[in-house]
Amino acid sequence: MKSEEFQQISNTLPEGPGIYKYYDVNGSLLYVGKAKNIRKRVSSYFNKNAGSYKTHELVKRIRKIEFTIVNSEQDAFLLENSLIKQYQPLFNINLKDDKTYPYIVIKNELFPRVYLTRQKLDDGSQYFGPYTSVGKVRDLLNFIKQTIPLRTCPLNLTPRNIDKGKFKVCLEYHLGNCKGPCEKHQSLENYDENIAQIKNLLKGNLSPVFQHFKSEMKGYVEGLQFEKAEAVRKKIRFLENYQSRSVVMNNAVDGLDVFSIRKEADTAYVNYLMLENGTIVQTKSIRVETHLDEPVEEVLAFSIGQLRTTFQSEAKEIVVPFPIEYAETGITVTIPKAGEKKKLLELSEKNVQYFIDEARNKERLKLGVKSADKYSVLLQVKDDLNLTEVPVHIECFDNSNFQGSYPVAALVCFKNGEPSRKDYRVFNIKTVVGINDFASMNEAVSRRYKRLMMENGAFPQLVIIDGGKGQLSAAHEAIESLGLAGKMTLVGLAKNEEELFFVGDKESLKLPYDSASHKLIRRIRDEVHNHGVTFHRKKRSEGTFKNELEDIKGIGTSTANLLLKTFRSVNGVKKQSIEDLSKIVGVSKAKIVKAYFESDD
Repeated sequence: MKSEEFQQISNTLPEGPGIYKYYDVNGSLLYVGKAKNIRKRVSSYFNKNAGSYKTHELVKRIRKIEFTIVNSEQDAFLLENSLIKQYQPLFNINLKDDKTYPYIVIKNELFPRVYLTRQKLDDGSQYFGPYTSVGKVRDLLNFIKQTIPLRTCPLNLTPRNIDKGKFKVCLEYHLGNCKGPCEKHQSLENYDENIAQIKNLLKGNLSPVFQHFKSEMKGYVEGLQFEKAEAVRKKIRFLENYQSRSVVMNNAVDGLDVFSIRKEADTAYVNYLMLENGTIVQTKSIRVETHLDEPVEEVLAFSIGQLRTTFQSEAKEIVVPFPIEYAETGITVTIPKAGEKKKLLELSEKNVQYFIDEARNKERLKLGVKSADKYSVLLQVKDDLNLTEVPVHIECFDNSNFQGSYPVAALVCFKNGEPSRKDYRVFNIKTVVGINDFASMNEAVSRRYKRLMMENGAFPQLVIIDGGKGQLSAAHEAIESLGLAGKMTLVGLAKNEEELFFVGDKESLKLPYDSASHKLIRRIRDEVHNHGVTFHRKKRSEGTFKNELEDIKGIGTSTANLLLKTFRSVNGVKKQSIEDLSKIVGVSKAKIVKAYFESDD
């Protein structure tokens, strides 16, 4: 639209607050904006001296202008945010975040169920969230299950159905996870008391929950029901552990939203911390694309409106790093200079910088869509194992031997979540006499990283030792002897329980079996095992390993291998009687073998 064309309609635009919408020749929505005075704001776009190249490009495409009058600037602000979120116009600020966040729902029914959902329905149920991490939601639900017994079945528990005896208690009742309301073992009033505790828990208001359980425990103690009192005491301990995992700044800091922003060219990065009852209950970092060179203050104000809407914030105070125009009434905007709120702002700024660094790492690694998925798995490994760096370079060691003899070791290397086969290595154990898995592991690890030191090679962020605490300690000794302690993180993977052990820790770490991080670690473990077995078979087929039975005069290779295959080891052959040996190789050869070992003894 040209300036001359606009002048013909400018006088028809209202001079009050509202929102305006620009459309192109095809009727597509280009831009939505808010204004205290619609006529003045829209006219500024058609001023020849105003705006950047991008603004001129927008004006060239405008073919139709629509507007909506509202009562106040606040209403304009809310309507603008709503329309942008709904239509995502081409020239508006764009929050690059298309996830469907999970909620915890307390179902609108008798004896309500509590579970995770991604669909927020208008069904009268109560929804808590949204939460930015599915893992955290599941942890929270598991915590609730351990603390407050609830039903999980979809039965229609009406008083009439229960009185008719239509239902029978299930395994959850016998396991203590449900109190059996389906057979009148739990009243609706008692169940609703539990639901009230869960609501307090989900709102971060733990004091009433503590008081409820402490009162319950005191009642059991006075009634000399010590086993029940101990069960409630364990619930209180769960609560204390849950509370300790939250970031508690100050109980006086309540109902607060904290925002920070970093802007680079056409991209801005925003971090959001939500506080309830002095505790950080939500944290989210987003990337924001700008299209009309919007000032950083405008980008932050827009992002705050969108994030507060998404996460249903009811906080009456927001903390920001610099003054902004925020039109929502009843909201206090604070720019802290010191104290707890300043510390929270610094924490938010630290998070936004970390988010930027992670984005740059993805670009540096040239990760595509599939690679980005792998990178997200590596991020999960970092979080689950509490590593200081993302483990883009992982190495794994395993010992291998043949029927208790001829030890070797194998190494596999994963980079960016994928096998780097050119970096695979195998080791013929040279310094160990006999079978000693610990010493063999020490030798393999020592040789690997001594070589990397000589070649100035890149060290891995994570080293997995396929074995228990013994192999892990042996590997750690090798690392320390090379002066590389702290250079990489060592973790042992027990073969039976699939537990993870860290050096010096008494307790093991068990990751969820189906978690992405555990799947990756199992895949690496299986890869190193196969690599070691393949190497061992190759050495055996080449005749590199000498079978002691072949030293016996009159016993050939085929006979020696047959004996070894049948009795599993040379020692196993040695323990057999002549009769047992005869069944395999005949009487004459059995006598030769037996005589050899008797003379050796």
